[in-house]
Amino acid sequence: MTWFRAASGAARLALRRCLATRAPPAAAATRCGRGFHSTALRPRSAAPAPRAVPLSRLSDSFLDGTSSVYLEELQRAWEADPSSVDESWDNFFRNFVAQASPSAGVSGQTIQESMQLLLLVRAYQVNGHMMAKLDPLGLDDRAVPEDLRLGLYGFTDADLDREFFLGVWRMSGFLSENRPVLTLREILSKLQQAYCGPIGYEYMHIPDRDKCNWLREKIETAKPRDYDKDRRLVMLDRLIWSTQFENFLATKWATAKRFGLEGGETLIPGMKEMFDRAADLGVENIVIGMPHRGRLNVLGNVVRKPLSQIFSEFTGGTRPVEGEDGLYTGTGDVKYHLGTSYDRPTRGGKRIHLSLVANPSHLEAVDPVVIGKTRAKQFYSNDADRTKNMGILIHGDGSFAGQGVVYETLHLSALPNYTTGGTIHIVVNNQVAFTTDPRAGRSSQYCTDVAKALNAPIFHVNGDDLEAVVRVCELAAEWRQTFHSDVVVDLICYRRFGHNEIDEPSFTQPKMYQVIKNHPSSLKLYEQKLLGSGDVSKEDVQRIHDKVNHILNEEFTKSKHYVPNKRDWLSAYWTGFKSPEQISRVRNTGVKPEILKRVGQAITTLPENFNPHRAVKKIFELRAAMIESGEGIDWAVAEALAFATLIVEGNHVRLSGQDVERGTFSHRHAVLHDQETGAKYCPLDHVAMNQSAELFTVSNSSLSEFAVLGFELGYSMENPNSLVLWEAQFGDFSNGAQVMFDQFLSSGEAKWLRQTGLVVLLPHGYDGQGPEHSSARLERFLQMSDDNPFVIPEMEPTLRKQIQECNWQVVNVTTPANYFHVLRRQVSLS
Repeated sequence: MTWFRAASGAARLALRRCLATRAPPAAAATRCGRGFHSTALRPRSAAPAPRAVPLSRLSDSFLDGTSSVYLEELQRAWEADPSSVDESWDNFFRNFVAQASPSAGVSGQTIQESMQLLLLVRAYQVNGHMMAKLDPLGLDDRAVPEDLRLGLYGFTDADLDREFFLGVWRMSGFLSENRPVLTLREILSKLQQAYCGPIGYEYMHIPDRDKCNWLREKIETAKPRDYDKDRRLVMLDRLIWSTQFENFLATKWATAKRFGLEGGETLIPGMKEMFDRAADLGVENIVIGMPHRGRLNVLGNVVRKPLSQIFSEFTGGTRPVEGEDGLYTGTGDVKYHLGTSYDRPTRGGKRIHLSLVANPSHLEAVDPVVIGKTRAKQFYSNDADRTKNMGILIHGDGSFAGQGVVYETLHLSALPNYTTGGTIHIVVNNQVAFTTDPRAGRSSQYCTDVAKALNAPIFHVNGDDLEAVVRVCELAAEWRQTFHSDVVVDLICYRRFGHNEIDEPSFTQPKMYQVIKNHPSSLKLYEQKLLGSGDVSKEDVQRIHDKVNHILNEEFTKSKHYVPNKRDWLSAYWTGFKSPEQISRVRNTGVKPEILKRVGQAITTLPENFNPHRAVKKIFELRAAMIESGEGIDWAVAEALAFATLIVEGNHVRLSGQDVERGTFSHRHAVLHDQETGAKYCPLDHVAMNQSAELFTVSNSSLSEFAVLGFELGYSMENPNSLVLWEAQFGDFSNGAQVMFDQFLSSGEAKWLRQTGLVVLLPHGYDGQGPEHSSARLERFLQMSDDNPFVIPEMEPTLRKQIQECNWQVVNVTTPANYFHVLRRQVSLS
């Protein structure tokens, strides 16, 4: 990849100058209509003429050359002595001579033409997506890059039937070795078939040749992937379910808000095929996060929430019946915010557990929650390879580009204590955000460009082409399971109605909605395709329609008598935990002195060959004295003892946030650094026999409040038998995550009946650093629900009275001993 990437630089600029006298005049860039981006490609200025290259540069690598004279000199030098040129040039000439000589058709091919062909192929790999047929409405106006024009490379129509050799080096796809000699016409046809059809691939920004070659083998296939009749019938069935579900809701509740999926119905069969492929590759659990558009369809058709329950929610049946003993019903939430879980059978005969996480209207806020929950599932299931549990995030085009938490979450993806082995992102790209056009909603070409920061491949796909959607969804699952990193599917579709069903979109997008009004559905297009190919008959299609309509009507009848079941608090891990309306028993949080002393010695003893900073060494000597005497225990030692005793009891402890390893006030020192070697040592990793690597986790986070607090919240929701803590760098900075506090922590249990045991630490102090570092602004938390414990050291009396009036449970932590018991209490509630 390194040598090939250079082709876009000096060699390509030189090529333009070298061909100036041969190539036909450059035509104006053609255009294709209204696009998904805001910045058109600008014409490039002419490159300066290359200077002569001395023979002393023959050791330069391939594609560093800047003129045809240079190439000729290199070839002559190689013919005289192959060792006189760089190894990359030796490989090039060996391949060229070996492959081109036997064929009379390529006997006239020059080294210069070989270079031109390499640049042409690379241009399609890099920019072919700009010519792909991605917009189902045909309104895109993307400029075709000049790099994709044949004339730029010195070829004319007279060269179309000439044969050329392409195979060199360790490349894949069209550039792999032992490929047949092709005519220029065949080369162009293959390039356009691979890169300019209903799928646009962006992957050449990835600086890993093996990954790029893997994708080339998938993309640059000799024959496009074809599906047999049985597979197409399955896809048709799934698309009919997706379409008929929305039609049914629109018929029964014409004026209800449901944020339907019309215009993007292929999302449902695409997700199902993705999950089937993921299960075949070893995935057992999938955690899903998504906004409200299409959520009911995903709930009913993908996660298999009972249709009768969904239908009952349109008539107000979103809460369990009152009066059941011990049943907390909460406040409820709108139906398109709710989640569920289900064990779903797959096409391959496996079963896969799906969890759709409840979320607020705040777009993308659920992203880090899903990732944290996925990471927790991996820990509790011993999924060290991160291949059995996977996160899926569904986004809107406007929010993916506009919401900062997307970027914050993306940048957790490769951090050691936050990675989940890759997330699959699906953007349901309506080409409009509520009423805002793409040109007003982002500065980048695509809404997905933010993902390039992670070197994630991006697959843009025309949402009207079901089989193309299925192909990229399967490819995304294969990428994730192969390379354990993020991947993006950009499903370019449209929104048949307004932001919701009672909104009028023609106020702001009249041209688009005139086209949409007359545009056939993706189901209609796929039915026409299958009928035209003879794969299915009209009777086959009608049979599926009748089956789906029959089931929908049956479920509608059941919904009239549907009674919500008693909630089971998410999973078996939460069985036995009390609701906010019940009184819970608090177990004894005390620990025997001999155990305290033993673990205290473990957390204050350093290896003999470890060289801590002298000030840190002094701190640990003082801590050892505290443990030995049992007197003068400070806050840091009390905290460490709480963690250590929980660990020896088999409980998982996880602490993360900005600078938590040392602590903002240099108070914790949970991780020590050898002053000579830089090696790290964490005493709390060594308090139990055969202690697993993650049983205790303390980790500095990225400089993010919103995403990291959300991650830890999601982590804490998976299992109550653990202590999960998030610490702000300064307590006052917690308002950077205010959405998480307001929409999840304070109200999640009331809205969605979802419990969490997350502990939030807000260190602060009046030490002269100004008002943003002083008080943690505890008054902000008075708006939170009346079910959460609040830990406040040395509370001011007026503030205590205000909190008590809000029915908060006040825990007055005035001593390190109290702090010790409060931390242990978090895993002792039941």
